[in-house]
Amino acid sequence: MIKDYGRPPRSDENQSLIERRLKEVTETGGPRETQTVDWRGGQAHLDVIQLPAGDLYYNPATHRIRAQRSHDPQLDQLVDEDPWSSESQDYLGYLLQALPADPSRTDPTFTELLESLREYDQTEPGLITRDGVLVNGNTRRAALLKMGGPQQPIRVAVLPESCDWEDIRDVELSLQLRKEHRRDYSYINRLLAIDELVNQGLPIGKIAAIFRSTVPACKQDQWVFACIKSMIERSEVNGHRIPLVAFEDHQEKLKELHRRYQKDLSANGERAELTKESRLAAIMLGFSKTDVRFIESDFQSRYLDKALPAELKPEPASATVAIPGLGVSVKGASDEVAAARELTNTVLKARTVEITHTSGYAGEPVEQAAELKEAMDQAIERAGRQIQLRKRKQAAPDRLNSATAEIDQCITELVMSRASRALDEEAFNDALLSFRRSLRGLAVETSRTVEEQNDGVAWLRQILELES
Repeated sequence: MIKDYGRPPRSDENQSLIERRLKEVTETGGPRETQTVDWRGGQAHLDVIQLPAGDLYYNPATHRIRAQRSHDPQLDQLVDEDPWSSESQDYLGYLLQALPADPSRTDPTFTELLESLREYDQTEPGLITRDGVLVNGNTRRAALLKMGGPQQPIRVAVLPESCDWEDIRDVELSLQLRKEHRRDYSYINRLLAIDELVNQGLPIGKIAAIFRSTVPACKQDQWVFACIKSMIERSEVNGHRIPLVAFEDHQEKLKELHRRYQKDLSANGERAELTKESRLAAIMLGFSKTDVRFIESDFQSRYLDKALPAELKPEPASATVAIPGLGVSVKGASDEVAAARELTNTVLKARTVEITHTSGYAGEPVEQAAELKEAMDQAIERAGRQIQLRKRKQAAPDRLNSATAEIDQCITELVMSRASRALDEEAFNDALLSFRRSLRGLAVETSRTVEEQNDGVAWLRQILELES
């Protein structure tokens, strides 16, 4: 169900002013500025008028700053309960100017917009309802207010009188996803928009078309968002949780985690869970994407447990899980998976305290997080060295397998050339002589390096003896 935020206090005055301005445009004659928008399955050509920016309202339902509203939970709640109050509107205006990943800082793109408006004025109109609620152009209004105050004029197209909150959502999404639109939604706000459409019952294929994406990509977005929501729930400390905005910088790491999880899941579900939990802990501790890649299913048992202080090692959880209302228990996750989840929970709770400055949480979470990060860093370093060693061990066999595939393809090419008499025999002979030199070199180095006498090595040594 789409939330209805009601009508703002000045809605009657705005309607009257908007109607007068629209009438003036109609009666004046001559060329009229219009804007075309997608409207209820078709298109609507809307007249553009000019209004004082201070008379309009920021859209409390805008997807542009949906995740950033979690920056201040109390003000976020106020926006939901009283969206038209000056405090709520000021908070929305503040967030529209802020960096999506860190709302405490001004977004450089907002500064660029401000400079552009000063130099070139407003090039594209915004879009409003008859009540004066901005559907598009919220950030432009924030910049114009900063530039010239409440009386600074803003050009806006006006939606039909029957516009409701569902129309507002649909029009905003259609405008945002036009190719010429310059400022994309932040990653988390995109996930929120997709989740909203899923909850409205839209088929995933239609959602993919709306976002000019693919069904697999939208399903990946759903998995990532479900993962984020789970982490937020698990992070709760005294009623406080990690805000959505804290996940803005983790887009690529979470997408890569999804790909790895699906790959592991097809072979072993427990291994997939172990990798997921350990990687989530590393992501929330701020490790880079290249560091996170070193974490595999055996990471905690093989590397991390050895680096963790005794007091930070998670206690084994119960092997059974009770089903509420039925009075029965079923087998839960393995001790290894339960321990990995408990460690991730510790990291999530520590991040909640660090971000929200929550008090009353036992365990000195900030110091705990620092110890966890140090232990994780040591474990990742060991895991990285082991993986690099494994890659070096596999380098020579992998090269030989690639060469084998090329020779098999060469055989196919020879068969085809015989049928068409298209072989360059001189060039082929030169290639064979080069291959002979390379094979001889391979035999020499194999005899020096490989001690075990197996069939392949014995055959290669015979070639060396024949060449000698």
